[in-house]
Amino acid sequence: MQEIVEEDQSPIEQVALTVSTTDDPSMPVYTFRMWTIGIVSCILLAFVNQFFAYRTEPLTVSAISVQIASMPLGHFMANILPKKRIKFPGTNWHFSLNPGPFNMKEHVLITIFANAGAGGAYAISIVNIVKAFYKHKISFYVALVITVTTQSLGYGWAGIFRKYLVDPAHMWWPSNLVQVSLFRVLHEKDSRSKGGLTRMQFFLMIITISFCYYSLPGYLFPMLTSLSWVCWAWPNSITAHQIGSGLHGLGVGAVGLDWATISSFIGSPLATPWFAIANVMVGFLFVMYVITPAVYWGNVYDAKTFPIFSSALFSDDGQRYNFTRVIDHNFRLDIDAYNNYSRLRGSAFFMFSYGVGFAALTATVSHVMLFHGRDIWQRYKAALKNDKPDIHTRLMKQYKAVPESWFLGLLVATVVVSILVCELVNDQVQLRWWGVLLACGIALSFTLPIGVIAATTNQVPGLNLITEMIIGYLYPGRPVANVSFKTYGYISMTQAVSFLSDFKLGHYMKIPPRSMFIVQVLGTLIAAVVNLSTAWWLLTSIHDICNTELLPSNSPWTCPGDAVFFDASIIWGLIGPKRVFGSLGMYNKLNWFFLFGALAPVPVWLLSKAFPHKTWIRSINMPVLIGASGIMPPASSVNFTAWFVVGFIFNYIIFKYRKGWWQRHNYVLSAALDAGLAFMGVVLYATTGLENKSITWWGTNLDNCPLASCPTAPGIVRDGCPLVS
Repeated sequence: MQEIVEEDQSPIEQVALTVSTTDDPSMPVYTFRMWTIGIVSCILLAFVNQFFAYRTEPLTVSAISVQIASMPLGHFMANILPKKRIKFPGTNWHFSLNPGPFNMKEHVLITIFANAGAGGAYAISIVNIVKAFYKHKISFYVALVITVTTQSLGYGWAGIFRKYLVDPAHMWWPSNLVQVSLFRVLHEKDSRSKGGLTRMQFFLMIITISFCYYSLPGYLFPMLTSLSWVCWAWPNSITAHQIGSGLHGLGVGAVGLDWATISSFIGSPLATPWFAIANVMVGFLFVMYVITPAVYWGNVYDAKTFPIFSSALFSDDGQRYNFTRVIDHNFRLDIDAYNNYSRLRGSAFFMFSYGVGFAALTATVSHVMLFHGRDIWQRYKAALKNDKPDIHTRLMKQYKAVPESWFLGLLVATVVVSILVCELVNDQVQLRWWGVLLACGIALSFTLPIGVIAATTNQVPGLNLITEMIIGYLYPGRPVANVSFKTYGYISMTQAVSFLSDFKLGHYMKIPPRSMFIVQVLGTLIAAVVNLSTAWWLLTSIHDICNTELLPSNSPWTCPGDAVFFDASIIWGLIGPKRVFGSLGMYNKLNWFFLFGALAPVPVWLLSKAFPHKTWIRSINMPVLIGASGIMPPASSVNFTAWFVVGFIFNYIIFKYRKGWWQRHNYVLSAALDAGLAFMGVVLYATTGLENKSITWWGTNLDNCPLASCPTAPGIVRDGCPLVS
């Protein structure tokens, strides 16, 4: 990376080219506009994203939608609100509803509020599996405490590491530069392109089209989610359905004409660079069209006894695993009942997806060490030595820093409350006090190294597999304890890194640190309450939500993400890793994936050294390539193929040959498609879902491949499937 030496510039070239080196400390940030638009945005995004999380094709509306939509709202409020100052009687304190033009700093804080709402709360999955899958007791207030503490716990030690991960110029957090660029574009004077529209006119046009169109895949014609012509051609062939189904099979020829299909799980392809899209698709194609057919039709691990693609768990005879037969009245594993029933089995694809997860974890570590190790170490040493502050750090010194006591107070409060809830309602949470402290210790230990990786390479390795594996060995037979430990360990670290990333965004945009802290914490609390309230409402109002065996075949409320979370709680928590991947398990050979992942980046690194002028070699990112299919299931093949087609068109063809259009409209298009779909989804539920108004015709079948989930081993009986002799 080329560095520059100008006195008033960042030593990182990308930052120097993107981030402004000027600041106006007189710009107001605590404005009525900021609080109003910010809090409303946080509430709306938290509600919409939680609402859609339960649907077959979940949608995540990103903060970019708010970043764009809040511009006209802010200017509108600046034009209509009274400018007269309001004074509180008997005091010298006064304020104005309209302190002047809508400014960029207000806009940044509104987006930080939106980020809090868009991120979701991982702990909601604990509530979902306990209530919808296990049918066990958990109170709203216990769920609220777990949600709030797991979301805010990491903020405590984020404050400890901010001097190493935010202030140093070499900790540059590249992902923030996208938002910095967008802020500057939005606040530049916009004019109508030659013969075209302004960005706002384009946004309003696309959001209207998206809103209207989603009435088709969302209600009138759900089959647009996945059109599988192979299944139509061979309606009675199990093999054809396995090959052609976009939702339950390999997805050969499956077409998705629904933005939710395209953007759910993997995110918007419009916001993903082409090299990453290419890496993801190579990984997907290899796993889905090389490994999966070889494993399934080679009958590895009795693969033909189970569906070719499913996140469900099964018994040895190919039937759904009845966990109620192996769980006792204390909500723990009954070992004798387990030994007398069946080993835990899964589809070959699902079990191999864990192997892929193992490989992606070690590949990330290996890749970062090989390609970025020396750079990270040098920058880390520079940060520890408090290297010369760049222009941005010098400009930020004029604002009051956040006192260390704020972070430590938040940390102590969340740890104490977490321990109290685990001890006082242990029958609901199962985790003990030492588990909370161990989870905190793991997260605290990993925050700095993972923070350095994120701040310099834009990669954030997850701790979910490691945490559930550790507690699975230490405290087996307790499913809720397992997912609670995973959430306290994994999400608190992730939240710490997210907090630091947002702090760096504020650093670049010259936002007073105390304002950032207050908005981040308040936004997190508001989002947690809205997330849980929305989840509780849906869990108590939609009959059989998440239960695919009882729901109608065209029901959208299948909870794909929570189904995988539930299966993980059985594998790692109830049954335990020792009986699945360890010495007592039949899938212990998958542990070789750890070694495979560690070695996979080595050939790429060696080739990059041998052919330094072949820049495309360094674009081969093995962690991304290997981990591409790690979200399958719940993601399915049609999600990847539709995502790739759109990404190829916009981020390769249009980016290469129509760069001006791409620069002006690409991100606006993504935000408008997200927002229009989200609004129509809520409208459809309010007008048809609450009243159970539905229509039935051949277009309401989501996939039209009913045989895709059938086994092909002889003698296996499953409802709706022909018997194979």
